[in-house]
Amino acid sequence: MKTYLRLWVAVLFALPSGQVFAANPPSKAADPLRFDPGRNTSEKTLTFPDNKVVSYRAYETIYYVANVADSAYQYLNVYVPQSATTKTPIFLRNYVGGYFSAKAQAPSGTDASGRALREGYVVVIPGARGWNANVTKPDGTTAFTGKAPAGIVDLKAAVRYLRYNDKAMPGDAEKIITDGTSAGGALSSLLGATGNHPAYEPYLQALGAAKTRDDVFATVAYCPIIDLEHADMAYEWLYSGTNQNAGDAAVRSTGVRSLTSSAQIAVSGELAAQFPAYLSSLGLKMPSGTLLTADNYRDYLKLFLIKSAQQARNAGAEIPANTGVKFNPGFRGGPGEFVLDIDLDTYLSYLVAKTPLKSPPAFDKMGVVGPDATPENQLFGNATGKPANFTDFSWRKVSGNPSATMDKAIKDRVYLLNPMNFIGDAKATPSKHWFIRHGAADRDTGFPIPINLYTKLINEGADVNFALPWNRPHSGDYNLDDVFAWIDSVVNPTKK
Repeated sequence: MKTYLRLWVAVLFALPSGQVFAANPPSKAADPLRFDPGRNTSEKTLTFPDNKVVSYRAYETIYYVANVADSAYQYLNVYVPQSATTKTPIFLRNYVGGYFSAKAQAPSGTDASGRALREGYVVVIPGARGWNANVTKPDGTTAFTGKAPAGIVDLKAAVRYLRYNDKAMPGDAEKIITDGTSAGGALSSLLGATGNHPAYEPYLQALGAAKTRDDVFATVAYCPIIDLEHADMAYEWLYSGTNQNAGDAAVRSTGVRSLTSSAQIAVSGELAAQFPAYLSSLGLKMPSGTLLTADNYRDYLKLFLIKSAQQARNAGAEIPANTGVKFNPGFRGGPGEFVLDIDLDTYLSYLVAKTPLKSPPAFDKMGVVGPDATPENQLFGNATGKPANFTDFSWRKVSGNPSATMDKAIKDRVYLLNPMNFIGDAKATPSKHWFIRHGAADRDTGFPIPINLYTKLINEGADVNFALPWNRPHSGDYNLDDVFAWIDSVVNPTKK
């Protein structure tokens, strides 16, 4: 019965072979997954802002599964610079944002895809289904094909296609470096954390993905929106001290985060109170070996912010006084200046005043304090397009039953979208190397989310380059000199 249920869920969310829902599927060859170097190929050039021109060969609209569920997204493009060989590393860049669908694109001279091409890497840009992907059934109704975990399943299938055709294609499928931002950073993290894990196999089989490995060599993740089932509690634990309720004098505080009701204030407090227990359950340790708890977490966070502020000041950036950054006395603006400390409450208030926060709950919002659904509520909805709650907290709030149990099918899909669940799992083959960035001015998710990812990875012995770049908002593909110096160091370790 368990096997039957797993396959049924795979059918519902992956739409397997013979399904008539696919719009304009590719023609079926004897082996639809075999790379054809003569199909959809051309010579192209890319001109960069500095007028540098790179010539490359393009192989476009390559479907990476045999049983295409949505032909608008389930294909990849491959771009090969003139210097590339079968031993050249592959830079796999996804363009997913907000957990929306993303079509395969061409390389851009202003982001990491073009930079990778310029550096001589083979560039692969896969499309992937997201929560808004849909096709029209013969009866005229709409089927949503991209609900979770479709996005990560698609990217795994793309990796499998590259490995399946490794000998026939330019580029080395044993040296795949993934890159993505925001929800795309989450998917990049998932590729890095879940390589070859059997939990995804029913979905991959339903799509007719290549029967080979899907682990990747290295992972670049900018501001990854991960750990969705715990992100609300982390957000409120971090930011609830800044709350100000403008609509209810009885609960008004002196904070800077404007909330509209006592109900929002109450939800914020309830969520914040749940974070310490979750953190404890992770059993994370600082690099020093000290167990990480809610009691010492703020000091741990300050270490990253202090380092970030110091690097920015060394580079000549101005650090406003209202950030809470404290410099060594007598050296302000002069030689030997260094950051002594940062007042975290002042810094968080500075951020909130600069960019308004999300109202609680930040992610699983639908029906808790108002009807609005977030992209994450849409992500875990069903094939008819109806959104869903995906945390125990919101599920119980909406149901009005404090002991209600969330639907298991949703819980299982939420599990598959969280890389934290797979780091340290012996069934997974993780990335060997990680480059993770989350801006020090990014409030799209709380700092504990990327910091926990970093900490769990180093606890498991991974090689991780992590930072909170100063004054950087929610964004990606910045400081590309640093990114590609790091990539060169991991693909060519003898240069170190």
